[in-house]
Amino acid sequence: MRRREFMTLIGGAAAAPSLLWPLMARGQQAERVPRIGVLMGFAADREGRTQLRGFLQALQQFGWTDGRNVRIDIRWAGPNADDIRKLAAELVELAPDVILTSSSVVTSAMLQATRTIPIVFTIVIDPVGAGYVDNLARPGGNATGFTIYEYSMSGKWLELLKAIAPGLTRVMVLRDPAVASGPGQFAAIQAVAPSLGVELRPVDTRDAGEIERAIAAFRAKCK
Repeated sequence: MRRREFMTLIGGAAAAPSLLWPLMARGQQAERVPRIGVLMGFAADREGRTQLRGFLQALQQFGWTDGRNVRIDIRWAGPNADDIRKLAAELVELAPDVILTSSSVVTSAMLQATRTIPIVFTIVIDPVGAGYVDNLARPGGNATGFTIYEYSMSGKWLELLKAIAPGLTRVMVLRDPAVASGPGQFAAIQAVAPSLGVELRPVDTRDAGEIERAIAAFRAKCK
């Protein structure tokens, strides 16, 4: 399923009921308009806005319309970790009733910014291993949400590469150190590598330039 479809279905229709409860409880206080903070884990491009629109439409189905009976503060995060932390702190300062996050990176930043405001996360891998929740049945703390797949799928990626190129012996694994789920994903890949006769080379990258340099260096060593 493409990211657009996932956010529309999960981040919208599924997250909206989870957001509803704290809003119902707090919305009764002194005619205060409930407030939702949203930290999107990607750029405000056409696809990102389409995903956000799916969430807003789902809220409307439950009777919540921005500017009428709820206020929604939206922030768009880029790849820079410092910027993400600033946006997270900025949303916390607005004192929303609940916050929606759309990736592991922004969820991690938001949990560093607050341990009291309810957080509903989407597009997160292994929230238990990342420390976002205590367990899937009883999350505990101030965060709950939706996970997109298990770590074991990361090992399947390597198996697929080996099936495509049986002679494969060395594989470079590009990873972003800012992503909390990274260690768990790499561990799953490591677990299957010996049985496939594959040597792994993990490389930390943070932007497109680092990715290009890492690939060029790896290609040169493989010649």
